[in-house]
Amino acid sequence: MKRNIKHTWHLAHPVARVWHYISTSELIAQWLMENNFKPEVGHHFQFKTRPMPGFDGNVFCEVLEVIPNERLSYSWKGGPKPGEISLDSVVIWTLTPQGDGTQLVLEHKGFDGFKNLMAYIAMNMGWNSKIRRKLEAMLNDETHATA
Repeated sequence: MKRNIKHTWHLAHPVARVWHYISTSELIAQWLMENNFKPEVGHHFQFKTRPMPGFDGNVFCEVLEVIPNERLSYSWKGGPKPGEISLDSVVIWTLTPQGDGTQLVLEHKGFDGFKNLMAYIAMNMGWNSKIRRKLEAMLNDETHATA
């Protein structure tokens, strides 16, 4: 059984500003994880964070789609220890102008079977609480880089 995460957030910022925050490596590092991301299809990059039970702290990714100010997707692969991938998934960000702001849809697809149940539960909560709050706080803070 495959499980998918989907969250829709309404942000009081223009699409270009939201795009800047989800597609710029230095900004992503502040609201998600350290990374070597580039918004170029085919670019391989990593997210790095502190290890925790069942996760070695490394996420291996490849940029799959870049449509500036509209859509960004990348693979998301990680596991419990180096060299062992147990989660092979895809993250998709979709941006839609909405009044003076942006509708941002996050989809994280591919949590396959029981082996990924705990990752699904943790990441579903994490995306919609901790990560959303950090991204919104940065967008609201005028001291951060702007588009």
